[in-house]
Amino acid sequence: MATGKITKKSIDALEASSSSQFVWDTDLKGFGAKITPSGNISYVLQFRMGGRETIARRYTIGAHGSPWTPTTARSEAERLLLLVGQGVDPVEAEKQRRREAVDLAFDNYARHFTHSCKGEGWRRLVERVVRLHLEPVLRKKPLPSITRADIVSVLDQMPEEQVANRRNVFAVMRRLFRWAISRGDLDRSPIEGMETPPPVRPRDRWLSDKELRMIWYATPECHPCFGPIVRLLILTGQRREEVCGMHWQELDRAERLWTLPGRRTKNREFNTIPLNELAMIELDRLAGGGKWPRKGRVFATASGAGFTGYHKGKMKLDSAIEEAEGEPLPPWRLHDLRRTLATNFQRLGVRFEVTEAVLNHVSGSRAGVAGVYQRHDWKDEKRNALNDWNKHLVCVLRDATTTTAVDSR
Repeated sequence: MATGKITKKSIDALEASSSSQFVWDTDLKGFGAKITPSGNISYVLQFRMGGRETIARRYTIGAHGSPWTPTTARSEAERLLLLVGQGVDPVEAEKQRRREAVDLAFDNYARHFTHSCKGEGWRRLVERVVRLHLEPVLRKKPLPSITRADIVSVLDQMPEEQVANRRNVFAVMRRLFRWAISRGDLDRSPIEGMETPPPVRPRDRWLSDKELRMIWYATPECHPCFGPIVRLLILTGQRREEVCGMHWQELDRAERLWTLPGRRTKNREFNTIPLNELAMIELDRLAGGGKWPRKGRVFATASGAGFTGYHKGKMKLDSAIEEAEGEPLPPWRLHDLRRTLATNFQRLGVRFEVTEAVLNHVSGSRAGVAGVYQRHDWKDEKRNALNDWNKHLVCVLRDATTTTAVDSR
């Protein structure tokens, strides 16, 4: 084992051999230089954590050259030895530093969290929140370094009128930090102790029969995907993402049934939705006839990707209604169509349990102990309810001046 004072002169004098060689400094114990067979020189520090009975560990300070010279490397070795004296392992500290810089950097960690999310609707919400609200503020900041002030900064940069969205952003952050704690990547959530943003006032908007008729007959003026999506939202009462993400393999034309898998529902509970006559007409039109494809997206764009142009589609639909009627429809959202179906089910005398089954709600009569032991699927009752809804819509959509059947276009 070669020893000597590590200086520029001694480093320049090192010559490569058939194996790696070390020279250890005589003034600073554990400080040394290594030269590989290829002639590369690096500075190292050898140390023990806990005395002679422990295994010696070696830490690479860096390669010879800027910024590491014999002088700067010696200073770094002295700093590291002070840490060792305080019980800090430089090797483990460096591993943690690199882990925080890469694996625990917020942008990278958030992507891993997003991939772990179950349910298509929840995953889309997480992706949007991370992209629009979290990454612009937190960027590459290591997860353990994120403070409550950072969380406040994220929320403060959101418009005050976005009440519901602020609550969504808070929910995503809370779930992300809980996930990090469960994996052992974080000891404590920076959100702990913070008050949840106040909830938005529940919407009570539902569409009248006249408004439904206006919307139905304006849908052909929209994107070839968006128009049928709106009609199926009216006919089935399912959520926007569930209808838009519909696949042909979920549909059974012979049984007139749509089986919605749990991985695509908000509550992760699968649902079966009987298809009434108007829904069958829409799907036949999309399939180009009575023979439906075996697989693939029902609502695919020209590129084959799923449809996402809800905002533009809604604007076009509202414009078409305003042009046809001479005045705009009072403000409404696509989700109001779901509330409209539920309200009309009540008007038609449909049992509350059946309405919940159609909407796939796990609350009320399907919650708690009742939900565990009551496993009736209400399939026949749901079919009757949706058929009654179909009859009601036919009457609504029929030209008010004639008695002919509805023009489903």
